[in-house]
Amino acid sequence: MSDATTVPNHPTLPLLKKAFPNVSFLVANYRDQVTVVVPKEHLHAVARFLRDDPACAYCFLSDVVGVDYLNYPAPQPGRFAVVYLLASYAHDLRIRLKVYVEPPLPTEGIEVDPGLMVSSVVDLWPGAEWPEREVYDMFGIRFEGHPDLRRILLWKDFPAHPLRKDYPLRGRGEREYYQTITRQST
Repeated sequence: MSDATTVPNHPTLPLLKKAFPNVSFLVANYRDQVTVVVPKEHLHAVARFLRDDPACAYCFLSDVVGVDYLNYPAPQPGRFAVVYLLASYAHDLRIRLKVYVEPPLPTEGIEVDPGLMVSSVVDLWPGAEWPEREVYDMFGIRFEGHPDLRRILLWKDFPAHPLRKDYPLRGRGEREYYQTITRQST
Protein backbone atom coordinates (compact mmCIF):
# COMPACT_ATOMS: atom_id res chain seq x y z
CA MET A 1 0.00 0.00 0.00
CA SER A 2 1.40 3.40 -0.92
CA ASP A 3 0.67 6.81 0.51
CA ALA A 4 -0.12 10.01 -1.39
CA THR A 5 3.55 11.02 -1.80
CA THR A 6 4.78 7.89 -3.59
CA VAL A 7 4.14 6.74 -7.12
CA PRO A 8 2.21 3.45 -7.18
CA ASN A 9 4.21 0.37 -8.10
CA HIS A 10 2.26 -0.71 -11.18
CA PRO A 11 4.11 -2.37 -14.08
CA THR A 12 2.16 -0.40 -16.72
CA LEU A 13 3.18 3.06 -15.50
CA PRO A 14 6.82 3.00 -16.69
CA LEU A 15 5.65 1.65 -20.06
CA LEU A 16 3.19 4.53 -20.44
CA LYS A 17 5.80 7.12 -19.52
CA LYS A 18 8.28 5.62 -21.96
CA ALA A 19 5.74 5.46 -24.81
CA PHE A 20 4.40 8.99 -24.16
CA PRO A 21 7.34 11.05 -22.82
CA ASN A 22 5.70 14.41 -23.63
CA VAL A 23 2.32 13.62 -22.03
CA SER A 24 1.75 14.69 -18.45
CA PHE A 25 -0.06 11.89 -16.61
CA LEU A 26 -1.49 12.13 -13.12
CA VAL A 27 -1.56 8.88 -11.16
CA ALA A 28 -3.70 8.02 -8.17
CA ASN A 29 -3.73 4.91 -6.03
CA TYR A 30 -6.63 4.06 -3.78
CA ARG A 31 -6.67 0.65 -2.10
CA ASP A 32 -4.23 -0.69 -4.67
CA GLN A 33 -6.44 0.40 -7.57
CA VAL A 34 -4.37 2.57 -9.89
CA THR A 35 -6.00 5.36 -11.88
CA VAL A 36 -4.14 7.21 -14.63
CA VAL A 37 -5.54 10.63 -15.53
CA VAL A 38 -5.01 11.22 -19.24
CA PRO A 39 -5.41 14.54 -21.08
CA LYS A 40 -8.46 14.07 -23.30
CA GLU A 41 -6.57 14.84 -26.52
CA HIS A 42 -4.33 11.81 -25.83
CA LEU A 43 -7.01 9.37 -24.68
CA HIS A 44 -7.35 7.38 -27.89
CA ALA A 45 -3.60 7.00 -28.44
CA VAL A 46 -3.04 5.91 -24.83
CA ALA A 47 -5.95 3.46 -24.99
CA ARG A 48 -4.64 1.99 -28.26
CA PHE A 49 -1.16 1.59 -26.73
CA LEU A 50 -2.56 -0.16 -23.65
CA ARG A 51 -4.51 -2.57 -25.84
CA ASP A 52 -1.90 -3.25 -28.55
CA ASP A 53 1.43 -3.28 -26.70
CA PRO A 54 2.23 -6.91 -25.74
CA ALA A 55 3.76 -5.80 -22.43
CA CYS A 56 0.39 -4.24 -21.50
CA ALA A 57 -2.24 -6.29 -23.40
CA TYR A 58 -5.31 -4.65 -21.85
CA CYS A 59 -7.65 -6.64 -24.05
CA PHE A 60 -10.79 -6.20 -21.94
CA LEU A 61 -12.72 -3.01 -21.22
CA SER A 62 -15.03 -3.90 -18.36
CA ASP A 63 -16.88 -0.59 -18.09
CA VAL A 64 -17.11 3.07 -19.05
CA VAL A 65 -18.63 5.34 -16.41
CA GLY A 66 -19.31 9.03 -15.99
CA VAL A 67 -18.72 11.10 -12.84
CA ASP A 68 -20.11 14.54 -11.94
CA TYR A 69 -17.87 16.44 -9.50
CA LEU A 70 -20.29 19.33 -8.90
CA ASN A 71 -19.92 20.46 -5.25
CA TYR A 72 -17.22 17.85 -4.65
CA PRO A 73 -15.23 18.79 -1.52
CA ALA A 74 -11.81 18.64 -3.22
CA PRO A 75 -11.14 20.68 -6.37
CA GLN A 76 -11.02 18.69 -9.61
CA PRO A 77 -9.56 19.59 -13.03
CA GLY A 78 -13.03 19.41 -14.59
CA ARG A 79 -16.64 19.13 -13.58
CA PHE A 80 -17.13 15.77 -15.33
CA ALA A 81 -14.93 12.74 -15.82
CA VAL A 82 -15.15 9.61 -17.93
CA VAL A 83 -13.51 6.54 -16.39
CA TYR A 84 -12.45 3.45 -18.34
CA LEU A 85 -11.88 0.21 -16.41
CA LEU A 86 -9.36 -2.01 -18.21
CA ALA A 87 -8.12 -5.54 -17.56
CA SER A 88 -5.11 -7.42 -18.89
CA TYR A 89 -5.71 -11.14 -18.57
CA ALA A 90 -2.30 -11.96 -20.02
CA HIS A 91 -0.54 -10.12 -17.17
CA ASP A 92 -3.28 -10.33 -14.51
CA LEU A 93 -3.45 -6.52 -14.21
CA ARG A 94 -6.15 -3.90 -13.92
CA ILE A 95 -5.94 -0.16 -14.47
CA ARG A 96 -8.34 2.73 -14.77
CA LEU A 97 -8.06 5.60 -17.24
CA LYS A 98 -9.74 8.86 -16.32
CA VAL A 99 -10.40 11.82 -18.59
CA TYR A 100 -11.73 15.12 -17.24
CA VAL A 101 -14.09 17.25 -19.31
CA GLU A 102 -15.39 20.69 -18.50
CA PRO A 103 -18.39 22.46 -20.01
CA PRO A 104 -17.49 26.03 -21.02
CA LEU A 105 -20.88 27.35 -19.86
CA PRO A 106 -23.80 25.86 -17.93
CA THR A 107 -25.86 23.94 -20.46
CA GLU A 108 -29.56 23.32 -20.58
CA GLY A 109 -31.09 20.57 -22.67
CA ILE A 110 -29.31 18.25 -25.06
CA GLU A 111 -27.46 20.68 -27.34
CA VAL A 112 -23.96 19.79 -28.47
CA ASP A 113 -21.37 21.14 -26.06
CA PRO A 114 -17.80 20.95 -27.44
CA GLY A 115 -16.34 20.96 -23.92
CA LEU A 116 -18.17 17.72 -23.13
CA MET A 117 -16.67 15.57 -25.86
CA VAL A 118 -14.07 12.81 -25.73
CA SER A 119 -12.88 10.26 -28.29
CA SER A 120 -14.83 7.05 -28.52
CA VAL A 121 -12.96 3.80 -27.88
CA VAL A 122 -15.53 1.61 -29.64
CA ASP A 123 -13.03 0.98 -32.46
CA LEU A 124 -10.61 -0.46 -29.86
CA TRP A 125 -13.10 -2.29 -27.63
CA PRO A 126 -16.47 -2.89 -29.34
CA GLY A 127 -18.01 -3.53 -25.91
CA ALA A 128 -17.73 0.20 -25.19
CA GLU A 129 -20.65 0.98 -27.50
CA TRP A 130 -23.47 0.70 -24.97
CA PRO A 131 -21.63 2.06 -21.90
CA GLU A 132 -20.62 5.15 -23.91
CA ARG A 133 -24.24 5.60 -24.95
CA GLU A 134 -25.30 5.34 -21.31
CA VAL A 135 -22.77 8.00 -20.25
CA TYR A 136 -24.04 10.23 -23.06
CA ASP A 137 -27.66 9.67 -22.06
CA MET A 138 -27.18 10.23 -18.33
CA PHE A 139 -24.45 12.94 -18.32
CA GLY A 140 -24.53 14.54 -21.78
CA ILE A 141 -20.89 13.70 -22.54
CA ARG A 142 -20.54 13.00 -26.26
CA PHE A 143 -18.12 10.47 -27.78
CA GLU A 144 -16.51 11.59 -31.02
CA GLY A 145 -16.42 8.78 -33.56
CA HIS A 146 -19.08 6.65 -31.85
CA PRO A 147 -20.96 4.63 -34.49
CA ASP A 148 -24.45 5.05 -32.98
CA LEU A 149 -24.51 7.79 -30.34
CA ARG A 150 -28.13 8.12 -29.27
CA ARG A 151 -30.03 7.77 -26.04
CA ILE A 152 -30.20 4.26 -24.64
CA LEU A 153 -32.27 4.59 -21.43
CA LEU A 154 -34.48 7.65 -22.02
CA TRP A 155 -36.59 8.65 -24.96
CA LYS A 156 -34.89 10.68 -27.68
CA ASP A 157 -36.64 13.99 -26.84
CA PHE A 158 -35.90 13.89 -23.11
CA PRO A 159 -34.72 17.45 -22.39
CA ALA A 160 -31.89 16.83 -19.89
CA HIS A 161 -29.33 14.41 -18.43
CA PRO A 162 -30.60 13.06 -15.10
CA LEU A 163 -27.35 11.91 -13.47
CA ARG A 164 -25.95 15.42 -13.47
CA LYS A 165 -25.93 16.67 -9.90
CA ASP A 166 -27.74 19.88 -10.85
CA TYR A 167 -30.74 17.87 -12.10
CA PRO A 168 -33.63 18.13 -9.59
CA LEU A 169 -34.25 15.00 -7.53
CA ARG A 170 -37.98 15.05 -8.22
CA GLY A 171 -37.50 15.64 -11.95
CA ARG A 172 -38.89 18.45 -14.07
CA GLY A 173 -42.42 17.20 -14.56
CA GLU A 174 -41.58 14.23 -16.77
CA ARG A 175 -43.79 11.85 -14.80
CA GLU A 176 -46.79 14.17 -14.87
CA TYR A 177 -46.74 14.41 -18.68
CA TYR A 178 -45.60 10.91 -19.54
CA GLN A 179 -48.38 8.82 -21.06
CA THR A 180 -48.63 5.29 -19.73
CA ILE A 181 -49.37 2.71 -22.41
CA THR A 182 -51.55 -0.20 -21.36
CA ARG A 183 -52.67 -3.28 -23.27
CA GLN A 184 -56.14 -1.79 -23.65
CA SER A 185 -54.84 1.49 -25.17
CA THR A 186 -52.96 -0.17 -28.06
